[in-house]
Amino acid sequence: MRYPSLRDAELAGRRVFLRADLNVPLKNGRVADDTRIRGVVPTIRLLLDRGASVVVASHLGRPGGTRNPELSLAPVADRLEELLEMKVTFAPDCIGARVNTLRASMKPGDVLILENLRFHPEEKEGDEGFARQLAGNADIYVNDAFGTSHRAHASMVGVPGMLGGGYAGLLVQRELEIFDEMLSNPARPFTLVLGGAKVSDKIPVIDNLLPRLDHLLIGGGMAFTFMKEMGLEVGTSLLELDRLGAARKIMDDAGEMGVEVLLPADIVVAPSTDRCDQASTVPADSMPHQETGLDIGPGTVAAFGEVISGSSTVVWNGPMGVFEIPPFDSGTRGLASVMAEATEHGTFTVVGGGDSVRAVTEAGLEKRISFVSTGGGASLKLLQGEELPALAALKGART
Repeated sequence: MRYPSLRDAELAGRRVFLRADLNVPLKNGRVADDTRIRGVVPTIRLLLDRGASVVVASHLGRPGGTRNPELSLAPVADRLEELLEMKVTFAPDCIGARVNTLRASMKPGDVLILENLRFHPEEKEGDEGFARQLAGNADIYVNDAFGTSHRAHASMVGVPGMLGGGYAGLLVQRELEIFDEMLSNPARPFTLVLGGAKVSDKIPVIDNLLPRLDHLLIGGGMAFTFMKEMGLEVGTSLLELDRLGAARKIMDDAGEMGVEVLLPADIVVAPSTDRCDQASTVPADSMPHQETGLDIGPGTVAAFGEVISGSSTVVWNGPMGVFEIPPFDSGTRGLASVMAEATEHGTFTVVGGGDSVRAVTEAGLEKRISFVSTGGGASLKLLQGEELPALAALKGART
């Protein structure tokens, strides 16, 4: 689906409200990873080069609608200033008299970054009055925050509503191009790799993509619902009993469509996540009834890797185990390496979802993946075939 493109906007002398995703990790008052800040720099440069002034707005963390100095965007403003190699003014809030004064004094080529939007509960509530204050005296709205485009928040939906629509920034436009090509005309064989905790979270994705797939690889906690439906022992593993029928339907539908479904061949089990010293790897059809499955085993990584390496397009969303706790991160990290190796041999690979992206990034493999999406929830919605609320709000802008 096409949305108004920033490249088509008249920008000279205009004041732009740019919603970015600058939700970056901080450590000791400094930005620990500037990947997301770098991601929005090309859009800001385009705006400045074409004669606009830019008001940048973002959230950071989960302050719960109250002011939290530890979640201030001030360090982000400092880092953005370094990357742009120019003065960036930081506003002490995102609304109010002081902010209005700063915005009114802006000239073409100026950049102002607002304080954390989520210091105000009205942001997540989608409050119309708050959106009106955010819009202020802006002329144009630009969305370059793909990662929050599935949220109907005030800055995502309300502000473009006030300004008669808006434009997709360069980062958002790239995300949309990738997903559009992948969903409408994927190079075959096409493989979908899904992990994470719940089958219920992924059913809409599977339903939408199954007719296009050649292979469906399932790991993570969601795999145990499929295994239980097949009559296998899953011990005390995560299980959605109310989704057993859905799992059976997915397998039946896949069989009718000629889609190969692969489940884990071996599982890393332990009595619990806090008893890592007792972890062991067992065949998937021999799980002890008193143990919990917490990761896929090396045999599964190898089996999934063989399918991935033989695919032309691979999309991965969701971790393969309890990724936060070693040694139950091995499957997810192993899959990240497999994806990187496949990419080097010509497979087009896409990674989306917080933990999947984190695994790739922490392993230093993000540059060896064809495309790493900046939005977990947003990418899931696109894979489900849904329109994102914040993108729908862009419609109406003049092109």
